[in-house]
Amino acid sequence: MAFSLQESKLPILPFSVLLIISILGRSLHASDPPLTLDHYAPTCPSVFEIVKKEMECEVRSDPRNAALIVRLHFHDCFVQGCDGSVLLDDTVTLQGEKKASASINSLGGFQIIDRIKSKIESECPGIVSCADILTIAARDAVLLVGGPYWDVPVGRKDSKTASLELAESNIPTADESLLSIITKFLYQGLSVTDLVALSGAHTIGSARCASFRTRIYRDFGNNFG
Repeated sequence: MAFSLQESKLPILPFSVLLIISILGRSLHASDPPLTLDHYAPTCPSVFEIVKKEMECEVRSDPRNAALIVRLHFHDCFVQGCDGSVLLDDTVTLQGEKKASASINSLGGFQIIDRIKSKIESECPGIVSCADILTIAARDAVLLVGGPYWDVPVGRKDSKTASLELAESNIPTADESLLSIITKFLYQGLSVTDLVALSGAHTIGSARCASFRTRIYRDFGNNFG
């Protein structure tokens, strides 16, 4: 049985959010080949159905998982384009993006992508990129909380590098000024309207009081949890 909005009891995302996520999901490096809807048709035709079924299970298990995947996709695309670099762990020779101030102890959904990747690998080993999986999953996350459907062109290549420096400089944090956040969105080709829409997308999940209480109470001495 398909998962429905009535089961999730989450608010419908405005179409502007969906449009922005769609635009972000098309981000490519200049040297990459163009994305197509049928990229995996001859090699892994079931990829979209697999991601859909797995996301249905994840959102049914915890509706907040939809918000986790949308935010994870947002953080991925804001650094080096939608290349899956946000998924990379630290190694001896690579410093990942997970410890960026906007991500550490708050960015989630990694295990969801790992589970989807494992399922796809069992049917189509070595074919589908994690970058594409995350992009498709973000679309399905939006759909599962009441948003409309849009096509996701695929063919992204997974990055073998990450940039903690760009994650620190490009991704807005909760304690930044409005002017700073606007500047970061403009750098990505997104407007103030886009900023408001994407910020509103966080309302399908939850937030720690510490991340916004100073904007409400202007009292750094109080501890509201």
